[in-house]
Amino acid sequence: MPVSRSNTRQNHFKLARQITEIVLERGFAEGDHLPEAMLSEACGVSRTPVRSAFKILEDKNIVRRREEGGYILNQPPEKVAADSAAAPDDMEGSLAERILSDRAERRIADVHSVSALSRRYDSSRSSVLNALKILSSDGIVTQLPGRAWAFQPMLDTPNAVDESLAFRLVLEPQAILAAGFQVDSQKIGVMRQQTEEFLQRPDGKLSSATFLHLDCAFHSFIAECSGNRFARGVLLAHQRLRLSTQKDLSIADFRLRQSLQEHLGILDSLERMQLQLAADQMVLHLRRSQIRKPQAISRGFVPPGRGAAL
Repeated sequence: MPVSRSNTRQNHFKLARQITEIVLERGFAEGDHLPEAMLSEACGVSRTPVRSAFKILEDKNIVRRREEGGYILNQPPEKVAADSAAAPDDMEGSLAERILSDRAERRIADVHSVSALSRRYDSSRSSVLNALKILSSDGIVTQLPGRAWAFQPMLDTPNAVDESLAFRLVLEPQAILAAGFQVDSQKIGVMRQQTEEFLQRPDGKLSSATFLHLDCAFHSFIAECSGNRFARGVLLAHQRLRLSTQKDLSIADFRLRQSLQEHLGILDSLERMQLQLAADQMVLHLRRSQIRKPQAISRGFVPPGRGAAL
């Protein structure tokens, strides 16, 4: 049945994207073997759809099949991160990118119907709906009652980033202090290793795109540990929004190092279950991010209609 095949295909593309995010978060390097069993468990699926996702990534030259079997990462992680935030796309994925680009350039309004978008992009309703579902999974659009879809605020202006940091400053420390906060010792170890390996790179080799993945992974980990299901859901959605729309960052190496050293300090406190200290450190970390922010924005955000700042 056509609808079933379309949904299955879209699920494989979504899984391919999820795999690339896991590869980046867990610090895989070019040439590393990508174990099916680990990815299957991490994604909550069987090995069969993982293999289908690998074929999609192979077509994108992100992974390569070994003669002895299995797949390896075929690109440096920095290149994977830079290539559309490691988001493989098919026809619907390409349409999603067009919609996102037009939204970033303020060429489309806050609320649209599927019919209006179908006319604008000369695409079928099903293609538009699939593209909106891709954007919805990243927290970029939300379906309203009826047939309308509303775009969420994007992190593409200084004011938007100000509001994002203010929002996180209110909620993230409280997510740590909420009853039932639990630390996954295995995940915290992986995160520490990835951060330390990134910090060992020499100046000039610290990719801002990779930093953004590490930063979002760290703050998503905090959300996942929270005992408050509502705080957890809202914060995870916000980190997906950051990862999808906060692009073209250009941050000085010493600023990146400062931020990641603060991450390690918070992880130290969490491992000792000193939650009040970790919450206080998070407040300080986010306030310092507010201070550091102008240096990042002055070169990172591109006003509509202009080229990238030098």
